[in-house]
Amino acid sequence: MKKNHPIRRFVLASAATVSGIVLLLALKPATDPAAASAQAGAASQQSAAAQGAPQGGTAQQAGAATVLGDVVRTEYGPVQVRLTMSGGKITKADAVQAPKGGTSDQKTALSVPKLNQEAVAAQSADIDSVSGATYTSGGYKKSLQSALDKAKTAGGASGSTAGSSGSAGSTGSAGKASTAPAAQARVVTGTVSDTQYGPVQVRLTLSGKKITKAEAVQAPKGGLSDQKTALAVPKLNGEAVAAGSAHIDSVSGATYTSEGYKESLQSALDKAGV
Repeated sequence: MKKNHPIRRFVLASAATVSGIVLLLALKPATDPAAASAQAGAASQQSAAAQGAPQGGTAQQAGAATVLGDVVRTEYGPVQVRLTMSGGKITKADAVQAPKGGTSDQKTALSVPKLNQEAVAAQSADIDSVSGATYTSGGYKKSLQSALDKAKTAGGASGSTAGSSGSAGSTGSAGKASTAPAAQARVVTGTVSDTQYGPVQVRLTLSGKKITKAEAVQAPKGGLSDQKTALAVPKLNGEAVAAGSAHIDSVSGATYTSEGYKESLQSALDKAGV
């Protein structure tokens, strides 16, 4: 057959076309470009989400603070309150120490959960004592108040530090905010009440018009008076804080000391204008 024969040219052209199609099929990507683009976008979103999650968890952890109140000694054992706070609010209250042993176990189990709930609900130490657990309640409130005071002090210090990095005006504002809690606290000493066994004098620490701490700076001493004072004064101090007034019960076996305590306590309250 001649090289220029029409049939020969047709066969060669057909072979070339088939070879071209086979070559194109061999070079075609195995994956659809649109699908590959979608998969790449999804992977990018998952990576961004994975990076964002730890940052959110860290912020939440950084926003919560734990404050431990002072240990308050009561007749039946120490009481200490721990607060978890977020944004200046109490989110959780726990008694990390409470009276135990004998009937104290029952009273603690009854009173502490109620006191914890009251602290969160009231957002202050202005909570009711639990009936039948007066000493535990009084100790709880004192430790709770000390924890709140510490939280305020820490907050003021933080505000002052933040202000120092800004303008002079913001520094002054932060300084006032940090000193405000200290200005609210005041100490008032009652008059000396002379009793048959010796003088009694009470000193109060108040926040606003609320008693946060009561102390007997003078009390009968010597002989049996030492034992009676050691027994009576802690109870009277706890009762004064719990009651917020001089309407407290006398301690059995220390009547004169109790009456002198109440008289000096009332005079301190009068001076404070409570």
